[in-house]
Amino acid sequence: MWSPSLPQATPADMFAKAFRVKSNTAIKGSDRRKLRADVTAVFPTLGTDQVSELVPGKEELNIVKLYAHRGDAVTVYVSGGNPILFELEKNLYPTVYTLWSYPDLLPTFTTWPLVLEKLVGGADLMLPGLVVPPAGLPQVQKGDLCAIALVGNRAPVAIGVAAMSTAEMLTSGLKGRGFSVLHTYQDHLWRSGDKSSPPSIAPLALDPPDLSEEKGSVQADSTVQGDMRRLTLEGEEQEEGEVQQRCGEKSLSEATEDPSVGGLNPDPTDSKTLQEQMDELLQRCFLRALKYRVKKADLPLLTSTLLGSHMFSCCPEGRQLDIKKSSYKKLSKFLQHMQQEQIIQVQELSKGVESVVAVDWKHPRITSFVIPEPSPTSQTIQEGSREQPYHPPDIKSLYCVPASMTLLFQESGHKKGSILEGSEVRTIVINYAKKNDLVDADNKKCLEKLQPAYQVTFPGQEPIVKKGKICPIDITLAQRASNKKVTVVRNLEAYGLDPCSVATILQQRCQASTTVTPAPGTKDILQVQIQGNQIHHLGRLLLEEYRLPRKHIQGLEKAPKPGKKK
Repeated sequence: MWSPSLPQATPADMFAKAFRVKSNTAIKGSDRRKLRADVTAVFPTLGTDQVSELVPGKEELNIVKLYAHRGDAVTVYVSGGNPILFELEKNLYPTVYTLWSYPDLLPTFTTWPLVLEKLVGGADLMLPGLVVPPAGLPQVQKGDLCAIALVGNRAPVAIGVAAMSTAEMLTSGLKGRGFSVLHTYQDHLWRSGDKSSPPSIAPLALDPPDLSEEKGSVQADSTVQGDMRRLTLEGEEQEEGEVQQRCGEKSLSEATEDPSVGGLNPDPTDSKTLQEQMDELLQRCFLRALKYRVKKADLPLLTSTLLGSHMFSCCPEGRQLDIKKSSYKKLSKFLQHMQQEQIIQVQELSKGVESVVAVDWKHPRITSFVIPEPSPTSQTIQEGSREQPYHPPDIKSLYCVPASMTLLFQESGHKKGSILEGSEVRTIVINYAKKNDLVDADNKKCLEKLQPAYQVTFPGQEPIVKKGKICPIDITLAQRASNKKVTVVRNLEAYGLDPCSVATILQQRCQASTTVTPAPGTKDILQVQIQGNQIHHLGRLLLEEYRLPRKHIQGLEKAPKPGKKK
């Protein structure tokens, strides 16, 4: 297992591009204990309670095995829907989600907000981009794992391996490659979580940095633009032909205005602290779920189902519900508080498993609850967000002119292979019939002889026209060797859905392990496999939340009947 004091040769920008998931399974008890021991050994500054918090004893923890874009095999540990650690070549690394909870876990270096875009695009951090604080740079050796934060906020936005020791950095005059970056905020590993922004953590030294106070340091340029120009030039000179990748989604001036870079609260229009906002959001989702989604017939209701199937889906667009960022920290503690207010009654019906057994729907907090209207400012922020909520495509059936019917359509200017809508076909046939004194102009046999085609239009994009019929989202039940049922869903990509994202959502909603694998007999289609009969959850996700037409989904009739064991 990796040790912070040992030099490591690790490839950079591991998650700058999309990765491929091999498997996603719940962790075994023995593997959980081994991971906790490894974390204790690798990060000795963490206390026993902190290790138990990072690697919980009973809460859901999954192992995701994936292949990075360069082909490297990586193991990612996921807790609460967020990646917390990843393992590469038996070396264990924290993610930015973990570093936001433990910002002092690694020695932290500071750079300018303008540099973040370069790091997200896959570039390494060059020494001219460092900001030297009055207390000097952290003392590290070559190969040490380090965190990288931005000026004004101590929350790390990247992790990397030091290319040289602190002494060598100063001797070089802060020139050359400083850190080989492994993972950043906004990269694809971060995107596999809840996509939350860095919290606001005040720097240890509040005075503005003075680059001239560090012994042996060189005189810095007087402006941030100068630092950025030197960063780019140094990268080009030092790398000798290595291409520095750049993220083309935003200009540098736009990056400085991005509220997510500064680590602001999820709702910038709210003056409350992040924890207060999360407490308010948690209670709002809870009350909305009880008032509009949970029915008396649903009781007793597993607390995990209340959260996964009801509360998560009640979260407003543009917000992410994360109990760990609330003052309650755990669902059980929050529900105990709601029980004290006599809104619900919770019981442990089986060992270690709690359920909501009663709800007081006449409680004033439920009866008075109304869904708040989003403010114009928050709507603008959501509309401008990089991660837009899913909107179903508009799907239209079309017809393709075959060679055998070319003569019928050529008078109207169409030829073999022309794509037409049904109304256009009828108009052409009627005009042809009138012109040639034919009868039965609306005979549907003409449509039957045309070749099928379809058009898919995603919001804000140009229509995509393809020949053939669009394959429906296919849901099936399979029996495995262990005699356990699994739910398999495929063809999500045709409707603009990411199988990995759907698998993550279902894992949380169903409290079951999920796996994403290539669909048998296909080259570029993935299928999601969920343990148990989860068609009810899947149908609710596709029909109610994603608002896909039922006619484009097959297999929903196989959902378990009420009261029947999955």
